[in-house]
Amino acid sequence: MEKVLLVFFLLIWPVLFYLTLRVKAGKAGELRKLPGIPEISQSVGQSAETGRPLHVSVGVAGVGGVATAETWAGLSLLSQIADRAVACDAPLIVTVADPTVLPIAQDIVRRAYARRGNPEGFDPTQVRLIAPVPMAYAAGVMGLLDRQPLMANVMVGAFGDEYLLIGETGARRQIPQVVGTTDPQTLPLVYASADQTLIGEEIFAAGSYIRRLPIQIGSLLTEDWARWAVIAGIVIAAVAKIVA
Repeated sequence: MEKVLLVFFLLIWPVLFYLTLRVKAGKAGELRKLPGIPEISQSVGQSAETGRPLHVSVGVAGVGGVATAETWAGLSLLSQIADRAVACDAPLIVTVADPTVLPIAQDIVRRAYARRGNPEGFDPTQVRLIAPVPMAYAAGVMGLLDRQPLMANVMVGAFGDEYLLIGETGARRQIPQVVGTTDPQTLPLVYASADQTLIGEEIFAAGSYIRRLPIQIGSLLTEDWARWAVIAGIVIAAVAKIVA
């Protein structure tokens, strides 16, 4: 099994480089549309025009636990949002629930200001540690949604049942919400309250959709090719077994 996986990955690398080169040349196919990405970009622009803050949450998990991948997906998206927000001077509020995420999120926003030549513009209070307990974090974010005239609420990361408190508050306040998570038990709650939903693996691609670097787009196209190759292999193996 390990040899099969090794051969598979060795075959994937040339495809990745080939598709990346095609992306750079402007000859690669378009990515499938991802719900919520246009709304995030639009919200950043509207935040800059109106002066109303954009709230970003990277979930209730930390770095180093079972939900590290989901947390990094939220941080990756935060990096792209922060770059755009700083570029157009849109106010940004970031909330985290785990102490391990706080310095990383602060550094992401700080670097966004530094890249735009305005390191003094970074305010550490833009990134706030609410509470390490999911329900307490939800209560804190509910208060934020009630008090702040937010332009939009973007939440991507690991969430559980506590999300319902946040989502219902945002819906009641009629705040546009883009939410992404991988927990199948939380997704029905997201569907019931969010305007746009990122499902499962879509949260890992969201940052690439916004920044659109050639290597990132090439990677996503390669994943699509690999997915179809695996499906084709399963079908061929099933047919061969039936015929035999």
